[in-house]
Amino acid sequence: MTQRTDGPPDSGAEGGGPEGGALEHRRRCGPSWRTARPLRAMLVAGVGAASLVALVGTAVNGVVEPHVALAFCLVIAIGELTRINLPGNRESAPIAVSGAIAYALLISLGGEQVHHGAGQVVAVVALGVALGELPHVAVGRSPSVEGVARRVFTALLLAAAFRPLAAQLSLSGPSVQVVMLMALLVMVAWLVDVVVSAILRAERLRTRLRVAARDEARAQVATGGAIASSGVLIALACTVTGLVGLLVFSAPLLVSQVAFRRHAEVRRTYLETVRALSRVTEVGGYVENGHSRRVSRLAHGIACELGLSERELLELEYAALMHDIGQLSLHEPIAGGATVLASPREQRRIAELGSAIIRETGVLDNVAELVRRQCEPLHGDGDEGAPPLGCRIIKVANAFDDLVGDNRDVERRVAVVERLRMDTDSEYDPRVVDALAGVIRRG
Repeated sequence: MTQRTDGPPDSGAEGGGPEGGALEHRRRCGPSWRTARPLRAMLVAGVGAASLVALVGTAVNGVVEPHVALAFCLVIAIGELTRINLPGNRESAPIAVSGAIAYALLISLGGEQVHHGAGQVVAVVALGVALGELPHVAVGRSPSVEGVARRVFTALLLAAAFRPLAAQLSLSGPSVQVVMLMALLVMVAWLVDVVVSAILRAERLRTRLRVAARDEARAQVATGGAIASSGVLIALACTVTGLVGLLVFSAPLLVSQVAFRRHAEVRRTYLETVRALSRVTEVGGYVENGHSRRVSRLAHGIACELGLSERELLELEYAALMHDIGQLSLHEPIAGGATVLASPREQRRIAELGSAIIRETGVLDNVAELVRRQCEPLHGDGDEGAPPLGCRIIKVANAFDDLVGDNRDVERRVAVVERLRMDTDSEYDPRVVDALAGVIRRG
């Protein structure tokens, strides 16, 4: 991640003028080709190179069974056009992936053997994905580059494993052994995709790979099962019914996709409602503008460092956004909205009132509990024991933003972290403060 610097460049041999500023930037930040996500760059570059080679090779050697390739390419393009964004910032294209799986596993069409190879599978899938993404790009909805790369990569794996065997398997027809082989290969491909997506997620969020893998497996088990089984069914149906099977077995996926889209929209609307509610304290002048959003982002970064699961991250985000909502009960706002400067009694009162407001929703009890106990000391306050980790994270993130605000001065940020570290024996969790320091170091 590159760090943004404000102010004019230093004068002198290197710092004066635009050329000197560029030299100074390269000296401090390193070569411009470096990326904060090298694994993502490797996946995208590798899949892009394989797709280009496959497209050129198919164009030079000619398309085998062009009408079959065209049909599957159009289905993949339509599936990519109707892709959806699922919770957790996950991009999914069930119809496109099922079509790609079916084309990779296709052994015959209406009793006639098909002869396309692995290279043509990759070329058809890559072209279909590109065609389906063009309308999105035209209206400014750029795709997730790693999501596109993963979809092509899945087809590449299946084609490389299955196409060399397709000629022999077509002679025996879709026997039980063939179906089991298809199911096994699809399951392996799904597991590889889960591992790849977990690695990319861990790299993006800077969280632990084990936690990311568990979250990805849970999130993809339902959609992955539906997509994989549909791909195998399409390939088997096409051996008997021809291209009609491609259309018939794609229809149920379209219905399922509509249901997934509605679920994602409901959850996204819910989160936007919480975000809008969190701004009430800012609009009312109780806290600084942007305070809730900054605390939420900081808490999220700390939680990723500490390896919280996706469900815990979502609850923490809700709680961090609404952690100050109890200030609406105050007759006079706290100066600057900095609850860290208020008395412990006042902090507890604000937290309890905020928790009571959240409990009125009837569906955010865990979030309400995080808000209620956010101001407790490290070892607890009363008979309930130490507060949950989410509470300790919010407390550190809130204290840091209360003392720093939107100030980007590095020295001040480091000084505040050290100030919090001085109270790690009683108020703040030392692990959380260390995680905060790591987040701050990365800008």
